[in-house]
Amino acid sequence: MFSEQLFNLILNLGDDWKVARVNANIKIEEVDVFIEYIGQEGEDPDTCELCPIYDHAPSRRWRHLDTLQYKTFINCSVPRIQTSSGKVKTMKVPWADGYERHTYLFERLAIDVLLSTKNQTKTAELLRCGFNVINRIIHNSVERGLQGRPKDFCFENLSIDEKSFKKGHQYVTVLSSPIAGVVIDITENRDYNAGKKIFHQFIKPQNRDKIKTVCMDMWKPYMNATKDILPKAQIVHDRFHLVKCLNDAVDKVRRREVKQNEELRNTKYLFLKNPENQTEKQRIKFESIANANYEVSRAWRVKENFRNIFGCASLDAATSLFVQWMNNALQTRIKEISAVVETFKSHLRGILNALTNTLTNAMAERLNGKIQEVKSCGRGYRKFENFRNAILFFHGGLFLYPLK
Repeated sequence: MFSEQLFNLILNLGDDWKVARVNANIKIEEVDVFIEYIGQEGEDPDTCELCPIYDHAPSRRWRHLDTLQYKTFINCSVPRIQTSSGKVKTMKVPWADGYERHTYLFERLAIDVLLSTKNQTKTAELLRCGFNVINRIIHNSVERGLQGRPKDFCFENLSIDEKSFKKGHQYVTVLSSPIAGVVIDITENRDYNAGKKIFHQFIKPQNRDKIKTVCMDMWKPYMNATKDILPKAQIVHDRFHLVKCLNDAVDKVRRREVKQNEELRNTKYLFLKNPENQTEKQRIKFESIANANYEVSRAWRVKENFRNIFGCASLDAATSLFVQWMNNALQTRIKEISAVVETFKSHLRGILNALTNTLTNAMAERLNGKIQEVKSCGRGYRKFENFRNAILFFHGGLFLYPLK
């Protein structure tokens, strides 16, 4: 049914290895290919020295690519060599890593299927193997990819953000590149120690002065960790979070005023939606409210005036416009807006950097959505290490494949 010559040809293992026999089990649709080493000497796996064959290890079995509909396995009693120093070592085989029970080609296929399905369980079903096999391939691929990163390379611009891990306010800290759009690393929790740890993990001491900007929201632990570990980096507060603070304030004003003004009912999204995206009906209603003397109308104008400051040419121009905006905002005497102004004043430098810098956490937020997809496809993760490796596997920008 399956010949030794066929597998000798398609496996192409070299002159020192040959297919001795092939067993096909039709009932369970499995093919076992038995390989023998016919060379007189073997290569030391550490020094590449040619050494005499000492004996053979017990037979091992590796999962290989399927042959037609048959699951295919490679079987071999791997030779052991005796080095010049007298040590006995097991030779390396050309089709697999010495510690794994699947071949390089099977691993490459599993990685391709994983990248397509984004689901370990589904991949295991498609490849007809155990879940643990796929999970181990993910761990090995991530470890291999991280080791393959250039040792002296460092991203000059970083983003740091949080992502929920499990229920009960359990979070992870995600470090990413806003330009490359890849996750650099992940660590548990979202406190000061988590920020320090993730900077230490990725950035070597000699590279810390190379970091130009770190984009983040106004979370104090991340700010303090950045100041301590990367003192020369600019902290840039994310535009999205700054505008979100003002949007929340506008909505609080609306909810307070709606109790006395029926016209404000069902207008929440009129104040949150970009006027350019409003329908004709929404635009007419919005203009009637915006032109009235409601506090929510004045609060909305404060928010829009702040959005117009972004893109300043210099720090001096940003400072001047921001001070002017603060004074105008405080003159409205709206308590919710005044609270936001006080918050912004306590994060002045990061906000001024945001007004002059084009970098944002938009890519980090997009990655958060992709991380949520990984989390949903995996039906959640109980162990942080599995969650971290899954994120880095799919969105770490790593080279995942075995070199052979």
